[in-house]
Amino acid sequence: MVPAASPTTHPKEPLVNESSVTLREVAELANRISAEMARVIEGKPQQIRTAVTVLLAGGHLLIEDVPGVGKTVLAKSLGRAIHGDVKRIQFTPDLLPSDVTGVSVFNQSTREFEFKPGGIFAHIVLGDEINRASPKTQSALLESMAEGQVSADGKTYALSKPFMVIATQNPIEMEGTYPLPEAQRDRFMARITMGYPARTSEIAMLTHHAGGDQLDTVTPVTDALAVAAAVEAIRAVYVAPVINDYIVTIVDKTRTHDDLRLGASPRASLHLMRAARVQAALAGRDYVIPEDVSALAVEVLAHRVLTTVEAQVARRDPDDIVRSIVASVPTPARA
Repeated sequence: MVPAASPTTHPKEPLVNESSVTLREVAELANRISAEMARVIEGKPQQIRTAVTVLLAGGHLLIEDVPGVGKTVLAKSLGRAIHGDVKRIQFTPDLLPSDVTGVSVFNQSTREFEFKPGGIFAHIVLGDEINRASPKTQSALLESMAEGQVSADGKTYALSKPFMVIATQNPIEMEGTYPLPEAQRDRFMARITMGYPARTSEIAMLTHHAGGDQLDTVTPVTDALAVAAAVEAIRAVYVAPVINDYIVTIVDKTRTHDDLRLGASPRASLHLMRAARVQAALAGRDYVIPEDVSALAVEVLAHRVLTTVEAQVARRDPDDIVRSIVASVPTPARA
């Protein structure tokens, strides 16, 4: 049972985990997935950890960076490590919404329309270079990402659990790309950038890839059912009222900051809380502390905010603005 409201950041009594998966097993599962991904992604432990965190929080991940730094490899290695149904959608200017969600086709033999599922029907959906498709096609993901379902021809089709969209995109100022609609960006729990590898990591990459495609060496360390159970088990992590207040205070400051013309949404508060729960579980705790929140605030909030023209001229980065907001909010005292 979840204890009564308390000013502390942890429950007075240990939580009873009603799931068949314990939080310790969740942490072990996350470590196995991360270790398998690290075999093909050199020198990017933080990006791997964030990807696994978003998976266990039941969210979606946006990977944004220049071409060739390992965005697609990270997404594919995660899919292979969990042995789930993985589908890739290559977003191009001529991609149609029905290619993503599915289409009803008339069956001559039965004289009825049959629904043919699109690429969105999988446990892990890799939306490669999502900003190369038109905004209309990008918006085909909105319902599935928010509600885990697809509506077509008056019928609703539930998606598999777990369900995660990992979208990659190049910076929007590059030729032949479209900026993601704000409603779309808000549905991604977190955004990460890969960055160029360190010199030693790049040398190691050359050595490892000399023998062929390293993705072939990634072996499943779990399955979709275990991941779905882990997602449910994360709900047992206790979030004290004082932590909820801390989260809302941070998010609310993005809505009134002088350098931001669009702040984070209430969905952002929910996503930050869910991601903080995973952070706590991976650290071996069944309760969230302020550091769990502050550690993820930039990755969860920065891609949702829009800077003012003045901030853009002054080259004030959304990441730095969110980081300054977190620093300005008093940290709740830990009992």
